[in-house]
Amino acid sequence: MIRLEFALRRKPGMSRAEFQEYWRDRHGPLVARHSTTLAIHRYIQLHTLDDPINDALAEARGGMEPEYDGVAELWWTSPDAFAAFSSEAGKAAAMELLEDEQQFIDLPNSPLWFAYEYPQVNPSEYMVATQHSPLVKLFFCLRQPSSQSLEEAQLYWRTNHGPLIRGVSTGFRMQRYLQVHYCEHALEAGLTGPRGTRVEPYAGHAEAWFNRADLMTMANVPEATRAMELAIEDEAKFIDFKRSAMWIGKEHVFIDRR
Repeated sequence: MIRLEFALRRKPGMSRAEFQEYWRDRHGPLVARHSTTLAIHRYIQLHTLDDPINDALAEARGGMEPEYDGVAELWWTSPDAFAAFSSEAGKAAAMELLEDEQQFIDLPNSPLWFAYEYPQVNPSEYMVATQHSPLVKLFFCLRQPSSQSLEEAQLYWRTNHGPLIRGVSTGFRMQRYLQVHYCEHALEAGLTGPRGTRVEPYAGHAEAWFNRADLMTMANVPEATRAMELAIEDEAKFIDFKRSAMWIGKEHVFIDRR
């Protein structure tokens, strides 16, 4: 299974509510209509919440990039499935999607990248932070310090930070946690080029599901406070916080063929 992450910023002049409404009600159904042609296995929109938790997460790390307005997340069963983009029908579908993206996305400032999952906490459990669920999904797209290579940062993240978070996950009251690591793929240039993408891809992202109420009360729970301190101290060993972003959102599922 391989994923595409598309971190979205809205076009200038649009409010976040206008952006998310167009994305959900017009673009989402369009992607769903072309999903068979493009061999899309899953498609989820993560809509950023306007929530004070976002500022608190960034402040705890000394300041970060502004959160994105949302993330489009798409899965394919394998890289071989990308052959669908080479057919005449696939090319036409991809062009129609791009033309619609131009109506509401600030494409040059919306990076996209391919990635593979490394499940960490509750790997087999299926969770969705739906609109009426108490769950929220935390999205943490990260870049490594200039002193580290991508491979070095991903290795530390997987072999050192992952076990640490698994060990303190109960203190966090974390429901589920995945690491999703960037991987280079030839199709990336074919997607970023027509979009005029200027923002470099991230080294990957962490995603975790929480009950929002637990996030709000974490500062009052000693175990959670200590878990947060340990996590941030270790994050600083492989993450450049100033070039990374973190926020919470709600998920909208459009396609799931599992």
